[in-house]
Amino acid sequence: MVSRVRLHYCKIILATSLVWFLLDVFILMYFTDCAANSVNTNCKQDHHEESKKQQDSGGFLEKLLPKGIIQRVPTGPGEMGKPVVIPLDRQAESKEKFKINQFNLVASDMISLNRSLPDYRMDACKRKSYPPNSDLPDTSVVIVFHNEAWSTLLRTVHSIINRSPRELLNEILLVDDASEREELGKKLEDYIARLPVSTRVIRSEERTGLIRARLKGAKQARGKVITFLDAHCECTEGWLEPLLYEIHKDRTAVVCPIIDVIGDDSFEYITGSDMTWGGFNWKLNFRWYPVPQRELDRRGGDRSNPTKTPTMAGGLFSIDRDYFYEVGSYDEGMDIWGGENLEMSFRVWMCGGKVYIVTCSRVGHVFRKTSPYSWPGGVARIINHNTQRIVEVWMDEYKDFFYKINPGVRSTSYGDVSERKALREKLHCKSFKWYLQNVYPESQMPVEYHALGEIRNKATGQCIDSMGRKSGEKVGMVQCHGMGGNQIFSYTKKQALQTDDVCLDVSSLHGPVKLFQCHGLGGNQKWEYDRQVNISPGAEECIVGGITPHYLCIS
Repeated sequence: MVSRVRLHYCKIILATSLVWFLLDVFILMYFTDCAANSVNTNCKQDHHEESKKQQDSGGFLEKLLPKGIIQRVPTGPGEMGKPVVIPLDRQAESKEKFKINQFNLVASDMISLNRSLPDYRMDACKRKSYPPNSDLPDTSVVIVFHNEAWSTLLRTVHSIINRSPRELLNEILLVDDASEREELGKKLEDYIARLPVSTRVIRSEERTGLIRARLKGAKQARGKVITFLDAHCECTEGWLEPLLYEIHKDRTAVVCPIIDVIGDDSFEYITGSDMTWGGFNWKLNFRWYPVPQRELDRRGGDRSNPTKTPTMAGGLFSIDRDYFYEVGSYDEGMDIWGGENLEMSFRVWMCGGKVYIVTCSRVGHVFRKTSPYSWPGGVARIINHNTQRIVEVWMDEYKDFFYKINPGVRSTSYGDVSERKALREKLHCKSFKWYLQNVYPESQMPVEYHALGEIRNKATGQCIDSMGRKSGEKVGMVQCHGMGGNQIFSYTKKQALQTDDVCLDVSSLHGPVKLFQCHGLGGNQKWEYDRQVNISPGAEECIVGGITPHYLCIS
C-alpha cells in the first residue's frame, strides 16, 4: 500500500516537473525568437535587407503550433505606433542625420518596415459594411520620390501591401524624380521584384517636380482608380475600402483619407481630428479649420460619414482614372510643387465634381518643418508662379484679395493660361462666387463686401496695419505705404473689417482694438460707417472713418 502511494507521488512530481520544463522552454523560445519580432537593436540583421520573408516566416513556436494559437504583441522600436527612444550612444548621430531628410533617420531605420499599428478607426467605421471587393474598382497607387530615405519609402510600400485587399490593389508605381542616392537604383528594383504585389519604378532622367512626376506615373496606371500617396506614409487598417466605395457610388468624387501625423523626431503615430476640413486664406495658404455646424447637420451627426471639404491637402487622395483626365488632371504649367491642391479643389467643385474627406480612412504622414530639397529659382518664385495661375484661371473678381495682400507676386511671370481657361469654358464650370456661396460660405474670403483697401487717417497719413500679428494681438498704426499687404482690409456686407482670416474686434467700449478670428456674428466685430463724422487732427485719440458703435481710436 505504501509503495503504491509512493508511486503516485512520483508520477505527480514527474508530471509537474514536465509541465514546468515545457513552460520554461515556451518562455525561453518566446523571448529569444528574434525572427518573429520587429527589427530592433538586439537583432543582428541588416535593416536595409529586411524583406517580406520577415513578415511571413514566424518564429519556431508559430511553426510548431497551429496558426492563431500565439498572438504576439510586437515589442520592437516604434511598434504599435509608439515613439522611438534613441539610445544615448546614437543621439549625436541622430541629430546629424536629421539634416539629410529633415526627419529622424536613425529613428526611422530602427523601426521595422512592417511596423504594426493599432486599428485607429472609430467604432462606427468598424461596423460599416461595403460591397464585395469584386464590385469595387481596383487602384494603382502612385508614389513620387526624390532622394527619399530607404526605410520611409519601403515602410510606405509595405503598409499599402499589408493593409490592402489584394483584389483592390492593382499595382504600386514608384516614380523616381531623378534621385541621386545609390540604394534607390538597382537595389530598390531588386527589392521590389520580390514583393507579392506588382511594383514598378518609373524613372525621370531630370528633376521635374511633384506635379509632372505624378502625371508621369498616372499615364502608366492600369487601375480604374489612381491613388496618390507621398513617399513617407503609413496606411492603417481598413484605409482603402472606404475610399474606393465613395468613387464606386460617384465617379466624380475625389476622396481623401484623414491625414494623421507621424512625428518627424520620434516617429510616433498621432491621430488627427475627424472634425476639421480644408480651407484657405487670402494668401491662398491651405489651412485646416473646424467643420461647421452646417456640414455636421448634413451628415446627420454621424461622424463616420464622409465630410464635404472645400479644399484638400493634396498629398493623399484617390480619383477615378478616367475622371482625372476628363476634369483636367493637373495644370502642367505649374512648377515643382505648391498650390496644385487648391487648383484641383476649385476645378473639381466648380466643374461638377465633389471633394470629400473620408473619415473611415486614415493614413499617417511624416510632416516635416522644412523641406530638405532645393527649389530651382527659389521657393517664393515657384509658389508665386503657381498661385497666380490659380487666381487668373479660377478666382474671377476675387483675385483682387490675393493680389492686394500679396502685391509682390505680380513681378513673377505665371506663363500662358489660355489652355486652362479654355478647359474651364469647355467643362461649363461655375463662377468662383458660386463656389463661395454654395461650397464654402464659411470662407475667410467674404462673398459680399463694400470695399477692399486701406483704412487711412487722412490727417496723419497713417494706416491701420495688422503688423502680421496673430489672433488676440493689437493692431498697429503706421505710415501708409500704399503697397497693400498688412494694410489691406475688407469692409464686408456683415459690417466686419477683415484682413485675411482675422477681423478687428473690441471687447469693451473704450478697449483696445485687437485682431480675432472672424466669426460673422456681428457683436464685437460689427463696425458701422458714418460719413458725417469728421477726424480731429492733433487730438491724442482720433476717430477713424466714423466707425461705430465701437470707436476705432489711434493714440
